[in-house]
Amino acid sequence: MNRPEFIVPPGYGEQQRDNYYYSQAVKIGDRVETAGQGGWSDTFEYPDMLREEYVQAFDNVGRVLEAAGASWDDVISVHSYHVGLDDEALAIMTEQFRLRMPSHQPIWTCIGVVALGSPRMHVEIRVTAVTSGG
Repeated sequence: MNRPEFIVPPGYGEQQRDNYYYSQAVKIGDRVETAGQGGWSDTFEYPDMLREEYVQAFDNVGRVLEAAGASWDDVISVHSYHVGLDDEALAIMTEQFRLRMPSHQPIWTCIGVVALGSPRMHVEIRVTAVTSGG
C-alpha cells in the first residue's frame, strides 16, 4: 500500500501548517485530495469583488494540485461551499469549470453554508484528482 504524502505548498500552505497544523493536500498513489481552498492571497487578503475571489480560489486549487503533481485535467470530483449561494456564484463556478476543465466534466457537490473558515470568505473549493503517475 502506498503511504500518504502530505503536500504543503510554499506561502500560505506553510503559514496554515504552522498556525493551524494541517496540510493543503494529501497524495496516496495516484489519488490527490485537497483541503478546501479559498480566494485568499499568500498574505490572506481577499479581493473586493466576488468574481475575483472565486477565480483566486480556483487558482489556489490549481497551485495545490501542481504541488502534488496533478492538474485540473486530473480532477474527478469537486466540492464547493458557498456563503450567499446564488445565480452569480453558480455562473462563476460553471465558467471556471469550462475554462479549467474543457475536456471533461467532473462530478460536483455544491453546498450553501452560513459561514466558512474566515468571515471574509464567500467560497471554499476542495477537489479529488487522479493522476496517471503514482
